Amino acid sequence: MAVTQKTLRSNTRAQLQSAALPQRLSSALYVGALLLAAVAIYLLVSLLLGKAQVFIDDFRYGRPRTTQLEAFVGHNEANGQPTHLLALNLNRQAVIIELPGGDANQARTITGPYMFGADADLTPLTLSLRDMNGDGHVDLLLNIRNEQVVYVNTNGTFRLPTPAEQAALAQGNSR
Repeated sequence: MAVTQKTLRSNTRAQLQSAALPQRLSSALYVGALLLAAVAIYLLVSLLLGKAQVFIDDFRYGRPRTTQLEAFVGHNEANGQPTHLLALNLNRQAVIIELPGGDANQARTITGPYMFGADADLTPLTLSLRDMNGDGHVDLLLNIRNEQVVYVNTNGTFRLPTPAEQAALAQGNSR
């Protein structure tokens, strides 16, 4: 009977390979947990920043979102009082109240566009004045998010521009 010799794998090598698998697995779990934590932190910070913006807008514009502007626009200002303009986001619709010459008895209401989307009732509105059509009278600009609605100042009142005026405003020829 012949005796043969066979080289067997060493036990230490087998133990090193079996120890490396859990170490690689724990590294993958660690990286996965870090990614999940980063996503959770991002969502939490986004939520907090959104709530902070609503709080700041509540402080600045109130509820319903309201802003005001006083200026001499040529509407019944013979008594030396400027015209008072209020813009409200009233149930997702822009509403402008004009008090010509500061006289509440002559108040006029201009209904503006409806706003759509989530939390549109919390959208702040701002007002500004600028001569958009070059007639020498300041026109009223209603700013909603990143859009402007122009109300042309003619005959002692603000109105939406005609299609021809809209085309001229869009081309920028009237500046």
